[in-house]
Order: sequence, then C-alpha cells, then structure tokens
Amino acid sequence: MKFTFYGHACFAVEVSGKKLLFDPFITGNELAKDIDINTIEADYILVSHGHGDHVADLMAIARNTGATVVSNAEITTWVQQQGYDKVHPMNFGARQFDFGKVHYVPAAHSSGLPDGSYGGNPGGFVIKTDSINFYYSGDTCLTMDMQLIPRYAKLDVAIMPVGGNFTMDAEEAVIAADFVQCNKVVGIHFDTFGYIVIDKNKAQQVFKDAGKELILPEIGATIEL
Repeated sequence: MKFTFYGHACFAVEVSGKKLLFDPFITGNELAKDIDINTIEADYILVSHGHGDHVADLMAIARNTGATVVSNAEITTWVQQQGYDKVHPMNFGARQFDFGKVHYVPAAHSSGLPDGSYGGNPGGFVIKTDSINFYYSGDTCLTMDMQLIPRYAKLDVAIMPVGGNFTMDAEEAVIAADFVQCNKVVGIHFDTFGYIVIDKNKAQQVFKDAGKELILPEIGATIEL
C-alpha cells in the first residue's frame, strides 16, 4: 500500500486500485505550503470528524476529483448543503466498498463544522482489503474501545495521532498500539501548531523501547507500507 503524507492528519493511500484521501487540511497548514491541492487525486475522501483542520480543503478537492465523500451522516449532509451530492453517509458500523470493507468506529474527541454546525460523533476507520488491513484512529485520546479493533481485522499498520494536547501523545499511542495489536504505527497530528510540537527522536524511542515502530513521514513523502 502506498501512503502519501500531506501534513497534519491528511494522508492518502492507494489500495485495491483505488485512491483514498483522509481528512483534507493542507492550504491552512504552513508546513504543507509546497503541496498543490489541485494535483491530488482521489476516488474517495474519508472524513473522521468536522473540525476545520480536517475538512478545510474537503470541498475543493471533492469538486476537483469527483470523489465520493465518506463520513458520518451529519458531515455528509453538510457536504450536500455545500452543493456536492456524491456522498456516502455512515454511522458507527460497517459497509463493503469496492476497495474493501470499512468499519466506522468511535473516537473520543469533539466535532463541529467550520460554520459552527454540529459535526456528529467523531470517529476513525478500520479498512480491510485483500492486500492490507489498517486502522486510522482519527483524533482521539486513548480509549478502551480500541481493544475491539482486532476483532474487526488483523492489522498490518495503524495510523494514529502522537502530538498530544488535543489527542494522544506518543506514550499513549504505544498503549493504543497494544490495544489494537499492531506494532507498526504511522504517526500523524504533530508539529502543525505550537501545542502539538513533539521531540520526534524521543517519540520514536518510546516506541522502540516498547518493541514497536513509529514512522513519522515527511510532508509530501510517499512510502510503501
């Protein structure tokens, strides 16, 4: 699976012949100033929750690509109110798509859309495909619900926030990795704002000491997972 990091919590994966983009926030991120959103391709855009640092470029990229927006019903309704109808609403549950099975799972956070409207319950995604299974936790603290994730899929990789303050930090993400039974973690949601600047070497050492791997990709980089 190819993984491309666009900064903060925005990333794309290529899996089962489809391009999936998650939580598009790029143009408002000074660290991602070299990314041109007009070059991004997507068949699906999956949105974990409604905060501006996860949906700021959602409408522009959806219109550019014609992608199907997958999120909770409140967010997909908001997308339709912006004049874009190619959506797939979900709530916490599972659905088979042409690239694999998607479980929309709870996250412990908050969710409000940029116009102040209700963003529904925040969530994450477990995606099970013929070639790879992965979990994107969305913005969340550590929760006991994560212990259910291995019942949905045996994970190859987990994508989790490590910046702290608004979400888990590295120490908590190590415990989350135990809960979801996955030793390979891609860290996101760090360094964008002063509140979430991290010591990358220290964070990776925390994982190493626990016998796990923390990957902190560079913005714009594509890696194979």
